[in-house]
Amino acid sequence: GCFMSLPLKKKFNDLLERKPISMHVQGHKNATIGYLEQLKLEMDMTEITGLDDLHHPEGVIAQSMNNVKKHPDYDAFFLVNGTTSGILSVIQGFSNIQGEYVIARNAHKSVFHALDLVNEPCRLLGMDMSIKTKQYLGPQQNSLFQQLKDMKLLVLTYPNYYGECFDIEGILKHTKIHQIPTLIDEAHGAHFNLPGFPKSSLNLGADYVVQSYHKTLPSLTMSSIIFIHKNAPQREKVLKYLTYFQSSSPSYLLMNSLELAHDFYENYNTNLFFKKRKKCIDTIESIGMRVVEVNDPLKLNIQCTGYSGIELQQFFENKDIYVELADEYQVLFVLPLWHEGDQYPFEDLIDRIKQIEVEKRFNSIDYDMPDYEVCGFYHPGEIAKVKSIDINEAENQILAVNIVPYPPGIPVMLKGEIITKNMIKLMNYWCEQHIRIEGIKKHKIEIKDE
Repeated sequence: GCFMSLPLKKKFNDLLERKPISMHVQGHKNATIGYLEQLKLEMDMTEITGLDDLHHPEGVIAQSMNNVKKHPDYDAFFLVNGTTSGILSVIQGFSNIQGEYVIARNAHKSVFHALDLVNEPCRLLGMDMSIKTKQYLGPQQNSLFQQLKDMKLLVLTYPNYYGECFDIEGILKHTKIHQIPTLIDEAHGAHFNLPGFPKSSLNLGADYVVQSYHKTLPSLTMSSIIFIHKNAPQREKVLKYLTYFQSSSPSYLLMNSLELAHDFYENYNTNLFFKKRKKCIDTIESIGMRVVEVNDPLKLNIQCTGYSGIELQQFFENKDIYVELADEYQVLFVLPLWHEGDQYPFEDLIDRIKQIEVEKRFNSIDYDMPDYEVCGFYHPGEIAKVKSIDINEAENQILAVNIVPYPPGIPVMLKGEIITKNMIKLMNYWCEQHIRIEGIKKHKIEIKDE
């Protein structure tokens, strides 16, 4: 017979044959953690009698969401179009009211997409940098507190992508006093509040908190939860927009997987996790790499003198260990929430790491990251006339697209910014290292065409 080529199927069959080990998000780690085997494909149904309706929940979906009680002050709503749909809905819910959106500079691209949709400018906060990972950590408190008066919504990322936390408690105390609504992108914190892990911002009275269950807990990709404070401003509008930004045929597989993942979270015992984590760290250090520990024990940043993260990624991928990301300095591991009876190939992981041979280098590499203004503005909307030019000819031009390394999906350069020598240097580095960057194609970028 003459079969069509099935590129996805072929790719996955080839990949799975190699027994890849996941050190990246998807808390179920290639279906080895949690209870996804309890899902059956027959559950992929539609809203027949008795199955309720996510867009008007009164029955089993309402009951299931009601069981997600992480804090008594919040109601939980299932998201089937990812955390992105929650972020779009909240930002949309605050459009056309007085005041400014104020955003931490390490916001996910979905926050900037939301600002484009409401077509309102926002203020970008000056950020503290992490000494450990050289990434944005949290907003500089003094620049934040000076800007409180005209603020209508503050959007913060907590933790950062690399598992680092900042003093969010101090900030939320302040916003509460000044009655400033807050949206916390806690995408990487669905497992927070477990013993030995950081506290969630749900404990601190934020108005809206989105968590990507699928990133760290064992639910299917695209399944997330938005927690809405019972007294959150614009609550009814946000709920309305949730129905706009999500599929009108929500997947019951995703919803069932959220219910299972939350049950997993409620009953999780962290003891085994910390034992296996220690063994993992000891093994990585035994081959001459360095593990940088951060606030969230689920994240390991792995560095090695004289090596870029991109080179370290290659060492792991040669053994079919897939990392979350590599940057100039490090690779990032997202550990599994190991549990009794999981299917995760732990011994195999340890063996593969032991086989990695890293020759010692002595000179450490230093990179100049682009220096960003302390604060700034983001101007939404389309730039009408654009042209595509080579990166090296772009100095002093106005960038017409966001430049986004993915993962983590945080725009490093924003449309409307003036391109500097430093930015060009960094873009060239990414191209040389073949890092996936949204906004750069064949060494060209789009600029505003005067």
